[in-house]
Amino acid sequence: MLRNYIKIAWRNLLRNKIFSTINMSGLALGMACSMLIILWLQDERGVDGFHANGNYLYQVYESQFYDGKVGSGYTTQGLLAEELKRVIPEVQYASGLEYVAPPGTASTFKAGEQAGKMEGYYAGADFLRMFSYPLLHGNPLTALNGLTDIAISHKMATFFFGSPEKAIGKTIRFENKEDLQVTAVFQDVPANSSRHFDFLRSWRAFVAVNNWVNNWSNTSPATFVQLRQDADPDKVAAKMKDFIYRYKTKAEGERIELGIQPYPETYLHSVFKNGVPDGGRIEYVKLFTLVSIFILLIACINFMNLTTAQSAKRAKEVGLRKVIGAGRSSLVSQFMGEAMLLTACAFVVAVLLALLLLPAFNTLTGKHLLLPFTKPLFWLSLLALLLVTGVVAGSYPALFLSSLNPVRVLKGGLKAGGGTAWLRKGLVVFQFALSIILMVSMIVIYRQMNYIQTKNLGYDRENLVYIPIEGNLIGHYAHFKEEASRLPGILSVSKMRNTPTIIEHHTGDVAWAGKDPNDLTSFADGVVGYDFVKTMKLQLQAGRDFSREFGADSIAYLLNETAVKKIGYKDPIGQMITWRGQPGPVIGVLKDFHFTSIHQSIDPLIIRLDENWSWGTILIRTRAGQTKEAIAALEKLCGSLNPGFPFTYQFSDQEYTKLYKSEQVVSSLSNYFALLAIFISCLGLFGLATFTAAQRTKEIGVRKVLGASIPNITAMLSGDFLKLILVAMVLGFPAAWLLMNNWLEGFAYKIDIEWWMFALTGVVIGCIALLTVSYQSVKAALMNPVKSLKIE
Repeated sequence: MLRNYIKIAWRNLLRNKIFSTINMSGLALGMACSMLIILWLQDERGVDGFHANGNYLYQVYESQFYDGKVGSGYTTQGLLAEELKRVIPEVQYASGLEYVAPPGTASTFKAGEQAGKMEGYYAGADFLRMFSYPLLHGNPLTALNGLTDIAISHKMATFFFGSPEKAIGKTIRFENKEDLQVTAVFQDVPANSSRHFDFLRSWRAFVAVNNWVNNWSNTSPATFVQLRQDADPDKVAAKMKDFIYRYKTKAEGERIELGIQPYPETYLHSVFKNGVPDGGRIEYVKLFTLVSIFILLIACINFMNLTTAQSAKRAKEVGLRKVIGAGRSSLVSQFMGEAMLLTACAFVVAVLLALLLLPAFNTLTGKHLLLPFTKPLFWLSLLALLLVTGVVAGSYPALFLSSLNPVRVLKGGLKAGGGTAWLRKGLVVFQFALSIILMVSMIVIYRQMNYIQTKNLGYDRENLVYIPIEGNLIGHYAHFKEEASRLPGILSVSKMRNTPTIIEHHTGDVAWAGKDPNDLTSFADGVVGYDFVKTMKLQLQAGRDFSREFGADSIAYLLNETAVKKIGYKDPIGQMITWRGQPGPVIGVLKDFHFTSIHQSIDPLIIRLDENWSWGTILIRTRAGQTKEAIAALEKLCGSLNPGFPFTYQFSDQEYTKLYKSEQVVSSLSNYFALLAIFISCLGLFGLATFTAAQRTKEIGVRKVLGASIPNITAMLSGDFLKLILVAMVLGFPAAWLLMNNWLEGFAYKIDIEWWMFALTGVVIGCIALLTVSYQSVKAALMNPVKSLKIE
């Protein structure tokens, strides 16, 4: 019997090649898409999951409550790690972590004749004991104890010394000013780590060159702790909550609180609401989990509708089988078997599609995903996907076909009950409601990303180049600036401690006349050189930029508009403020500009002048259309002034784009998934149109005999389907608005969801649906009424 069922199923597949191909294509696309999304989701959830002590690792965050607002983040005090370990017994290990070079830049190393750029961090002595970055050589207990100790990766050891074994104990020149000793070599940081680095320097070296860490009002580094295995995280969090007031005076009405977050969760839950982690990349994980389910459901619904559309051709077969004694259970088994066979064929195609599309998918997402064929769990997952898809897709057609009345079908009448018809229509409505949600989301995400890319940031990021301050450029910046300013294609040159897109350092050590003693406002702070405003093309709301014509500018300050509003000065120019105990006048007020992601609102900003600041970036404004020539000239100049360092540079607009890499990936994925969902939904609509045309063959014949024209019949059939699309819009539009409104809440600066986005979606979906059903509608309208009314 089973053998016969398989033969019948295979013959039906071959007999109806077009429908079988469409059915298989829809299922294969849905399953392939789900496979890729599942791989991406697993990778996202697996980031930072490789640390052996992950259950006990926590990252410290700080929340500031003032003016009815809450500001939270992972920037903490430089001495915090040491103090937490010293004071709280449950803290077994603790470590600070801070960039060695500004984010987005690298440090220069040289060993013998080999020179190169590497990225790394300053880390505490406990860091390698806490985190699972296995050492190939060296002792994790002592690797980062000394001022000149450095731990390097396998890649870095091979690059400079030929092998990890040869690197241990060797000296490597850092920034052409300091000799460091290689005390350890660790395995290259795995791809599923949220932080990637080539080297680690000791925390003692960081404190030695950054005396500001001794002030508990200043924040910048990240802080990590590892709790003892018997520790209660809630009790530790309670001890940490007011920990900062051991070193600061507590102000009435405003407060600073510390909290801890499990480290493996920080990658996905890095957005704060009301002082606690609540959201972040996890929203994208949830979103695409739903997208994966929805697309698979759409593919299954498509299968159901196409199969029932073919039911007219199988009706007599069912009737005959029932007449000769076949029970309903055997018919259900037969049709479920056919569904599983088709699903299995589609599954094979889906795996091949996934393999074919995986390189492009990796390029799109920036991942290194592979189909893990060697893992049994992967095969079990594939088997589960195959069974679930086959059962979901085949259950309704099997139950529907097995329920047909043999007397009616043998008389030539295939009439499904009203409930069955409504179910099929409901499935189509559901398909298109999901497609509408995805298409509206695609439009909103695209518009938000376009808004980000084109938003006036308050400065001109076009034709702005960064060069790291390193080597001879540290002590000879003035000479470099003078020479660079003469080069063709260069308009102006300045310098900055960080980069315009990332100013992470904050200080609470700002005072002014009349300041409320309870005011704990944290200011973002910057250190710049002359011509900063000119080079950045910032707008001055009042006052002027730093100038060599005014010798006292070395103790003067620039503020942004937000800082002036916070301070409360009506006429700020000439007013005195104090930063780190140094009083000085306000000489200029900058119109607010974005110096972090637009996920965040603009903070108060204070800027001081220091032409001798020893690290950071040189900012160079080039003439439009002459950037290539300017870069070539700068490379030649740096080669002569700074021969020990490879010439590197960055473009401001590219660095800005990196801030929104996740959103760009989501935007691209949403585009592809929305189009795929619409395509599969249209296959289902095509199936329903085919089924309806078969059901109404005689009705159409009668109407034609009575004088109905082809356009009338086409409009009648098409109109029924457009009503379903209208119902899908009524359901899909509110759901899309809620989903996208919630997504946009993650941006401090965002677009409005406008009516035309829904109108455009409605027109596009309506036109696509109309084109899909038109073929069957016109075909039915052109049918010869004599054939359709012929009594068999």
